[in-house]
Amino acid sequence: MSYKRIVILLLFAVQGWMVMGQTSVLRGLVKDAYTNEPLPFVNIIIEGTTIGTTTNEAGAFVFEGLEPGFIRLQLSSIGYERLLSEEINISAIRSNYVEISMVQKSTQLEEVQVSAGAFVRKGETPVSLRRIGIEQIEKSAGASRDLAKVLQSFPGVGANASFRNDLIVRGGGPSENRFFLDGIEIPVLNHFSTQGASGGSVGILNVDFIREVDFYSSAFPADRGNAMSSVFEFKQIDANKDKPGFKATLGASELSLSTNTPLGKKTGGLFSVRRSYLQFLFDQLGLPFLPSFTDFQYRTKTRFDSKNELVLLGVGAIDRFKYNPSPDPTEENQYILEYLPAFEQWNYTVGASFKHFMDQNYVEVALSRSHLNNRINKYQDNEEDNPDKLLNDYVSDEIQNRLRMELYSNPGRVTLRAGLSMEGISYYNRTYTRVFRDELPMEINYRTDMDFFSYGVFGSVYSTFADERLDVRLGLRMDANTYSDEMNNLMDQLSPRITLSYRIIPELSLNFNAGRYFQLPPYTTMGFRNNAGEMVNKENGLSYIHSDHLVGGMEWRPNNSTRLSVEGFWKRYRNYPFSVTDSVALASKGADYGVLGDEEVTSSADGRTYGVEFLVRQKSAKGYSYILAYTWVNSQFTDINGNYVPSSWDAGHLLTLTFNKSFSRHWDFGLKWRLAGGLPYTPYDKERSELVAAWDVQGREYLDYSRFNQNRLDPFHQLDLRVDKTWIFRNFSLGVYLDIQNAYNKKNVEAPKLIQVTDENGNPVIQNPEAPEAEQRYELKELATSSGTVLPTIGIILEF
Repeated sequence: MSYKRIVILLLFAVQGWMVMGQTSVLRGLVKDAYTNEPLPFVNIIIEGTTIGTTTNEAGAFVFEGLEPGFIRLQLSSIGYERLLSEEINISAIRSNYVEISMVQKSTQLEEVQVSAGAFVRKGETPVSLRRIGIEQIEKSAGASRDLAKVLQSFPGVGANASFRNDLIVRGGGPSENRFFLDGIEIPVLNHFSTQGASGGSVGILNVDFIREVDFYSSAFPADRGNAMSSVFEFKQIDANKDKPGFKATLGASELSLSTNTPLGKKTGGLFSVRRSYLQFLFDQLGLPFLPSFTDFQYRTKTRFDSKNELVLLGVGAIDRFKYNPSPDPTEENQYILEYLPAFEQWNYTVGASFKHFMDQNYVEVALSRSHLNNRINKYQDNEEDNPDKLLNDYVSDEIQNRLRMELYSNPGRVTLRAGLSMEGISYYNRTYTRVFRDELPMEINYRTDMDFFSYGVFGSVYSTFADERLDVRLGLRMDANTYSDEMNNLMDQLSPRITLSYRIIPELSLNFNAGRYFQLPPYTTMGFRNNAGEMVNKENGLSYIHSDHLVGGMEWRPNNSTRLSVEGFWKRYRNYPFSVTDSVALASKGADYGVLGDEEVTSSADGRTYGVEFLVRQKSAKGYSYILAYTWVNSQFTDINGNYVPSSWDAGHLLTLTFNKSFSRHWDFGLKWRLAGGLPYTPYDKERSELVAAWDVQGREYLDYSRFNQNRLDPFHQLDLRVDKTWIFRNFSLGVYLDIQNAYNKKNVEAPKLIQVTDENGNPVIQNPEAPEAEQRYELKELATSSGTVLPTIGIILEF
């Protein structure tokens, strides 16, 4: 047989192998949301097609011969609200299984209708809620399957830098956000996180397990407390029922392995582990530091019977960071080495959620434990073997043991939710640091071992009026804790909220929300002590921060695939922690690596953010979708004189266009273009920075806070592109994607910095070597830096 014939036969064999694996099966279960009983004879249609089926007497259904990809299911049944499911990622390799809950209607339908739009309208919270599907997460350009970066495509969400995952929502600080995974709070969302804030560089959650994300930028549910800017609800997929599936991914920064598998007749499990290779990339690029991380994630669900089910979950990470000096570093690398500390973090959250279903009611009990350990150290000139050069030695633990008990009830026209939460908090801190204050070098050396108890009660009621054209939701929450007398009265943290939505016509709604929300200051602030061992912030009357929200807008759905909305928002802050040292509100801090709030403060700053958001979303049955989001925001906080000045997140304009298109033969294309107004920045204080005693303890310039945020950077814009291709074989699939960040190589100028001038031997030059030591000054020069470069990455996804 000739060589050509062998090649042709192999090509036909591979083609046949691929064709045999082109279709798949979806199995599922439909049940009542409040009784958990299976629902028979539910009509189900795949959105955008005429393919349909019904559930059997046990509430089960099956679709066969499905093309791999993302689908939604439209469900209808007499006596139940019509439902459009979340996106379901259909795999041709592994089993596909989904459980769907439906809610009873207060009035019976005379005729079942099966049409629904591409976007779910959640009547209980129609204001400031964005629902993000798995297709948007998986295929988003520039995000590299990182959830936090995907969220930056939506209105109201700003960012500080392209290499960090800080979430700046409607002008609020990065510490004002809360994250929940299947109802369990996870305090840490990112690797290399900033303690006391939401930032970091890489997301912890594995998107292979994420089914959908609900993003609230206001109108928070009453059972979600301790947030002022946003609440994120991450919902995970259901585990396979018949056979295990495996997935290996080589991403932009990590290698991951996950499995979706049955663990018995009543239990299914999701398990994932990821390990980064960032340290090798950074070494090859000649960067001055080498980060590495490992994370894990798991979820099991046991359905004991139709009335009882248990979910166990966990997520955690280990992050390490070390220096990578070179014999002849660039000025920018030398600047980074001079100030950036070395640190190690680890954190985890483990939790359990038990649900017991009754007649039109169910009870949920959620128990969890979270632990963050943070270690930071810094030596002058990075001489770690010289104890006299120690500048910073920091060790901290944050531990939260949480219990939430909640009743969900749907007796008829009214939906009720009520419950209570309790939290035992332990905070440990050992700090040694050298600083320059009041024109003198000094040491801060203290230790804190603090325990206190936090508790809250909450409830909400939802109903419809005026022939179901008016949706009304009322909520109330109260919180308190045993930290101090200022925080130990529930009535002082009374948090009412109201949401209204009125449908003028079926396609057009007017929406309104007003509410007050409370949040604890960072534990680092609550546990701070001075050198005398006094908890000065407690003595200063540290209190809850609170924010009043007022939101109004309209939503128009001209057809089943298009959604247009506009919202105006106004937020007022009171009792924000105000830095005694720097004379700025902590709201403008928290977007750098390290710690937020570990200093003396007073609860004296006020703030206000306001603006307007426009959103256009379209998801066509023809395989394309886009999001056009624009926000104008003004963010201000008071200075030491009580005057409002721009916060560090006062971007002004935010514009994002995201586009995705699926083609035949499993090709996908994605595009994201983002424009953000220039952020304010504070100019440096060169006279103070030149002092040898000052520079030696900080290794970088000091800012002139008397001119806080008086300067402003140029606007930022960036284009990201992504192409995906998947090959499907009989027993496995292979996906490859190319993600290009900053495709046109836009350079974004950063705030100017200062660096030491050195002699021919690399030693810093002192301007006045003959002066007394306390008056000596380094010779410094300005260092202009920029961020942004073309960053292409290739990812490989193997499923088997």
